[in-house]
This record gives sequence, C-alpha cells and structure tokens, in this order.
Amino acid sequence: MSQFAINLLFVGGSFLLYIGIAIWAKAGSTSDFYVAGGGVHPVTNGMAIGADWMSAASFISMAGLIAAGGYANSTFLMGWTGGYVLLAMLLAPYLRKFGKFTVPEFIGDRYYSPNARLVAVICLIVASVTYVIGQMAGAGVAFSRFLEVEATNGLIIAAVVVFIYAVLGGMKGITYTQVAQYCVLIVAYTIPAVFISLQLTGNPIPGLGMFSTHTESGMPLLAKLNQVVTDLGFREYTADVDNKLNMVLFTLSLMIGTAGLPHVIIRFFTVPKVADARWSGGWALVFIALLYLTAPAVASMARLNLMTTIYPEGTAAQPIEYDQRPGWIAHLGRDRSDHLRGQEQRRPYPAV
Repeated sequence: MSQFAINLLFVGGSFLLYIGIAIWAKAGSTSDFYVAGGGVHPVTNGMAIGADWMSAASFISMAGLIAAGGYANSTFLMGWTGGYVLLAMLLAPYLRKFGKFTVPEFIGDRYYSPNARLVAVICLIVASVTYVIGQMAGAGVAFSRFLEVEATNGLIIAAVVVFIYAVLGGMKGITYTQVAQYCVLIVAYTIPAVFISLQLTGNPIPGLGMFSTHTESGMPLLAKLNQVVTDLGFREYTADVDNKLNMVLFTLSLMIGTAGLPHVIIRFFTVPKVADARWSGGWALVFIALLYLTAPAVASMARLNLMTTIYPEGTAAQPIEYDQRPGWIAHLGRDRSDHLRGQEQRRPYPAV
C-alpha cells in the first residue's frame, strides 16, 4: 500500500469518525446547540478544551518555535499554560455562575450597558476572525501534506468537514468530536516523540529523555546540543534571555490572551455547576500538559538530529550533499525553491 493510500485511509477514517459522532450527539434543543445542554462532565470538558487548544499553534508550531529559539521561546509554554490558570481561578467560575450563553451577554448585563455589550461583540469578532485565519492556514498546510493537494484545497477540505459536524451536532456534537480529536492528536504527537527519544537517548519518555544521556556521545543530551550549535556558530540552545522584564511581560500577555479566547471561554458554559467549571480548567491543564511536556523534548531532539544530519562532522566539514540528505529535507527544500520561483505546479518529489 502506498503512503498516499495510508494517509487517505487514516485522514478519511478520522473524518468519518467526527461526522459519525456529530450525528450520534445531534443537538435537540437550543441549549444543546449552544452549550451542549450544560451537562458535560468536567473530565470530558477538560479533554475537549485540550483539543481546542491543540490547534495549529500548539500542534504544528510549538516544537518548531522552541527548536529555533531554544530556552528563550519557552515563554510560549509558560504563557499559554498560565492562561488556563487564570481561566480556572478568575474567569470560568464567575462566567458559569452568571448563567448566560455568551461573554457579551455577561458584559452587557454585568455593567448594565448595551454599549459595553457592543464593544464585547466587536472584540469577540476581531479575536475570532484573527484566530480562525491562523488555524485554517495551519489546517491547509497539514492537509496539503497528507493528501498531496494545494494548501488552498486542503483548507477548503478542512472547512467543509468542520462545517458539517458543527452544523449537525452543535456544541453537543462538537464536544464529543473534540474528545475524539484529542485522542487522535495526542497519539499522533507522542508516537514520533517516543521513537526519537529512544533513538537518541534510549529513554521512551521524551520529557525524561531530554535530560538523559545522548547515546552516541555519552554526554547529557542538552550539553551535546549546546556543543553542536555553538560549534556551528549559533548561540547556546539553553542560553538565558538577556532581558528578563521583556520575558515576564511577554509571558503575561500570552496568559491574558489565552484567558480571553472566545472558543475556550464558551467551553465553561457547558458544565452543570460552577465547581465543574473550575475542575474543567484543572483537567484541561492535565491533558494539555501531555503535549506541553513533550514539545520541548521534541524540539531539542529534532534540533540535535537536524544539525548532526546536515553537519555530521561539525564545522570542520562542509554540509553533506543535497542528494544525500534525507527525503523529508529534500521535500522542504524543493517546496521552498518552487515557491520562490513562483511555479504553479510542484515538481515530483524525490523518493524518501
């Protein structure tokens, strides 16, 4: 069976699963459609929140950001995770207690002002549109890879599938669909991480492997990575940031931004009680931690693997020839060069 057929089987199977769940959990009332009837269990809701957050930014870009910037980009981990602490402690319980379906309703009633409600609606639309643009762009990239189509077509496919199960099931269907999505995403993310950790350190747990010994050199993995990148003229991977104030402020801005995301806030309206809203935030942190404790390990191991693959003998040697590089590097290089030349059709990829 070809790689494309395998991709089509797994992606198509996931789509059918999501749509099947939406049909099974079809919304039967307005309350079901908007807030899943307010009857979602906190553990289920926490997993759905985790799937909400494991989007293009976390799933596709998180490890890449940390791999490129090292310790300095750990602010994304701290800021995005800290946002859920703010939600669980300061926002979610009070929104749920007020008994409204949306944040603009809460703002309008709490401050006795239709103008405040209008401002909240405008903020909601701006934040949602900005976020959706990034998410759909990420979906287009992902599906263009798996299904071997143009990014625009991949985006359309993703949008159509989401539209179908969102309309069929409403928030009730989306909740259980996102539970299934979480399971698919976390498995897809952790399996490669386990194998790269085994390959480089012999430890099957990526988070522990990052602090283990590099099998080939006998050095601690992060020390080996620092040696490799500094030998090639880069800054140490674990180097501290120069301006701690900027790091604190950047982390704080990420926390506040996360706490204000509309599609995350609405999740806390789907549970039965105020206490359940707090528990949902706690369970969300547990499920998100499975990804966020793995991402730094993937980043460091991928950076080390990439550097030692292209520069097998460090700065004393030239990079290996293009034709000798792994197929996935050739794919990326071919995509980029074709894009810069403005070609409408990609040339055939070399065999992996």
